[in-house]
Amino acid sequence: MSKEFAKRVTKKERNFIDLSDRINPELLRLNEKKILEGARLQNVKLADISVRKQVRTYFNDETIRELAQNIQENGLIQPLVLHREGNQFVLICGERRFRAMSTLTEMKEAPCFILEGKTSDELMAIQFSENSARENLHYIDHADSIFNYQLATQASERKITAALGVSKTEVHRALLIAKLPQELKEAAKMHDIEKYVLLEWIELKDTKQQNMLLPYILNGQIRKRSEIKDTLKGKKPPLFNPDTYVGVAELPPIIN
Repeated sequence: MSKEFAKRVTKKERNFIDLSDRINPELLRLNEKKILEGARLQNVKLADISVRKQVRTYFNDETIRELAQNIQENGLIQPLVLHREGNQFVLICGERRFRAMSTLTEMKEAPCFILEGKTSDELMAIQFSENSARENLHYIDHADSIFNYQLATQASERKITAALGVSKTEVHRALLIAKLPQELKEAAKMHDIEKYVLLEWIELKDTKQQNMLLPYILNGQIRKRSEIKDTLKGKKPPLFNPDTYVGVAELPPIIN
């Protein structure tokens, strides 16, 4: 049986709260503690929440169902984070929770932290930190989020490091990965390819070697860094999956 949420109250009755008392401190490792102070906690109809492009791009249907069952039995433990833009509520953090609740016909609204008057840079930093604190965020999504932050702010790697609280090396590597062809990034997710495979492939100075390795990576035959070295030495990579195989003739050449 789903947990009942508190009844709606008037604006005068709503309390302002400090999010730092309600959210895991790990999610506040940047300057979000200052940014989120004074946010409102209130129930919002799910139908009134708008979802735009999020950091996370891959969602496992099975885990969404499991989360929905957990919410149905125990209620929503971690409220969503929204930003009010005029008469619209825009989802900032909690898309997995939102998707799960949307599958429950009896759940019409949810408790949410409401932010107002925040800049796009502040909202992106909050979203980045909240998602980065979750272990199951794929490194491709992590890289794309850093790249999108750079595009939106035109910040240098040094400024990104300071704003997002990540190391200079992590920022540099993330930007390299984010700029890879979409086919490579999708293959990395599909075949669970180590990020160091992509980084070593990028660092190869020999275009012929890149072109030779590319189909093996796209097909999931090379998933570990050691397999790149073995393949370059002439060792045959593991068998490919015929359902996802991409022939060399189908691939455009890599041009440096």
